[in-house]
Amino acid sequence: MKIFKFLIIIFISLTTPIKADLNKNLLNQLEEGEKLIFIRHAYAPGGGDPDNFNLNDCSTQRNLNKEGRDQAKYIGEFFKKNKIKIEKVLSSEWCRCKETAEIAFKDFSTNSFLNSFYSSKYAKNEDKQIKKLKNYVNKFKSDKNLILITHYVLISKVLNYAPSSGEIVVSDKNFNMIGSIEINY
Repeated sequence: MKIFKFLIIIFISLTTPIKADLNKNLLNQLEEGEKLIFIRHAYAPGGGDPDNFNLNDCSTQRNLNKEGRDQAKYIGEFFKKNKIKIEKVLSSEWCRCKETAEIAFKDFSTNSFLNSFYSSKYAKNEDKQIKKLKNYVNKFKSDKNLILITHYVLISKVLNYAPSSGEIVVSDKNFNMIGSIEINY
């Protein structure tokens, strides 16, 4: 048992510098620009949306709570503190994504290809959205980064990765994941 505890302590002490090095490497890649930065919307309690939700009525959707708004603020501070070059911020049309974008970055626009296709109401849009997203990225030319504020289902589909709320997931323009950073609230 003592050996097990000793190994745990060694593992914890070794992984902290490794994680810091990985984050530094990821920050260096972001400084280079030309990356896709997927951000899963900040924390919104629950899962999915109510059956009667209306895309044009935030009161019918699952929305950010105080922790989510704080997390969105920290996301914006992370980008400012690290002076990450941003060409454009795009958001899903869902209110929790727009609120994340507004709090973190102020200036953003919406695009339907970032919308959720989790509910049966929108599941039929999945292939069309992914095709539009890939076409947009293919035509996007900038030496800065493109921020895409979206949902779990889209990130997991295009990057084969399961992000947490508010997690920043970085990929190249071929949708090869480079790394991720969790912003805690």
